[in-house]
Amino acid sequence: MIKNIVPSIGKILIDKGWTMSTAESCTGGLVAATLTDFSGSSAWFSGAVVAYSNEVKMSLLHVPETVILKYGAVSEETVRAMAEGVCKTLNVDVGVSLSGIAGPTGGTVDKPVGTVWMGWHISGKTYAEKFIFDGDRKSVKDQSLQTVLAKLHQFLEKS
Repeated sequence: MIKNIVPSIGKILIDKGWTMSTAESCTGGLVAATLTDFSGSSAWFSGAVVAYSNEVKMSLLHVPETVILKYGAVSEETVRAMAEGVCKTLNVDVGVSLSGIAGPTGGTVDKPVGTVWMGWHISGKTYAEKFIFDGDRKSVKDQSLQTVLAKLHQFLEKS
């Protein structure tokens, strides 16, 4: 799937004259690494912020401390702010964000291991969605990668 979807994402972005960046927590840069595995991605991919700590989410991505304190790092509000923040920080049209609990530790009753919130900020509109994936840490990260890119492609096709 990745082999086909990333070039299609790139073509849509080039056709629209847009650039994109990622703001990643639980995936640790996996999405950015995957996008830049494709030759020519520098025409539309500007960079990434791996915001593993809340401090980085706040300082580089402009996530308000009040959002993290009230909703947590793994929340709709946080990924929305991360997606918008990476667009501001890196001056791009499209921002993708992920924050989750890849495991095997860190889960709670409200946010079990495998919970991943994803956000997309596309030319002024912000979307967010929660997923709960099964499997080990690597599996959660891989499923997050596949899902965030598939959803990005869908949003870009509609915009």
